[in-house]
Amino acid sequence: MENCIFCKIAEGDIPTDFLYESEHVLAFRDIQPIAPVHVLIIPKKHIASVNDVEQGDQNVMGELFVAARTVAKKLQITEDGYKLLIRTGVHGGQEVPHIHMHVIGGAQLTENIHPI
Repeated sequence: MENCIFCKIAEGDIPTDFLYESEHVLAFRDIQPIAPVHVLIIPKKHIASVNDVEQGDQNVMGELFVAARTVAKKLQITEDGYKLLIRTGVHGGQEVPHIHMHVIGGAQLTENIHPI
């Protein structure tokens, strides 16, 4: 999708420091973090939201979770724990129409996902 900021990141049009990269997935720090650790994990393929995941997307969706585990370990938050969040649609709070997983940690989190 030509105006999608995450597609531009995946295509290298917006320089970004990646914490994780595979053939299908990228991870990078959120520019508006809500916790000490706040990383976004995206598929390189444009998938607008969970509502747009198709049968052939199982592997890339699984890779999001592998990337989350890898990033959490790299950033040393696995022992204390972290949250994974995928927002879908306007009511779900999705702001960018490209599926992305948030890895949030580094502090005790409330159910509202904000650090205490």
